[in-house]
Amino acid sequence: MSMSRVLVVEDDPVINQAVTDRLVAEGYDVVRAWDGPGAVAAYAEHSPDVVVLDVMLPGYDGLEVCRRIQADRPVPVLMVTARVDEADVLVGLGVGADDYLTKPFRMRELVARVAALLRRVQRAADLAADRAGRGEVRLGDLRIDAAARRAWRGDDEVALTPTEFDLLVCLAATPGAVVTRERLLAEVWGWPGGSGTRTVDSHVKALRAKIGADRIRTSHGVGYALETPRTPGTPPVPETAR
Repeated sequence: MSMSRVLVVEDDPVINQAVTDRLVAEGYDVVRAWDGPGAVAAYAEHSPDVVVLDVMLPGYDGLEVCRRIQADRPVPVLMVTARVDEADVLVGLGVGADDYLTKPFRMRELVARVAALLRRVQRAADLAADRAGRGEVRLGDLRIDAAARRAWRGDDEVALTPTEFDLLVCLAATPGAVVTRERLLAEVWGWPGGSGTRTVDSHVKALRAKIGADRIRTSHGVGYALETPRTPGTPPVPETAR
């Protein structure tokens, strides 16, 4: 079986080398870049299976790199950032990042995130094959075709990142039922043990912005449920239950 290829994009030579050495030691084929234009060129030339992408880069930043490579071919992206503000994280998720890691980070955590992203890609392919022919899921005017990996609100297709789509499918498997953050982490990200619930919360917030805030209910301290929007004349769900 061929090695998975990782594109590491980091302008700090010490961090770039350290990440590369660790990933090579873990059995990955690593391609490197140090700036925005170099990252896009390396991506086009080497077709990596996953990208580890720093946000602050010369040339143009990691957000622009992510936009450009995702427009060419969807690929899992682990965004590495010194920015811890939620708005910055949501911007990264909005341009197609699948996960994020804040600096400083432990090298073993980065390796675990890369492995989880690769497992998620394979799991998504297996689930698509398993669900082929089962038809669409419909919740009000929201339609989800798991096999085709497409979703619509009414007649308008919703542009979702791979992670957002997998999250939506996981919630849609049991409409109205609360899915715990730990289960979402295990099924969507492939992270057992429940570490990383902030990642779930950030992706849910980004997904709400695309499919409608009233479609995902929060069970505080537990998880989330995908709801059918209420029909006219029915009382709204109390805000404290969202």
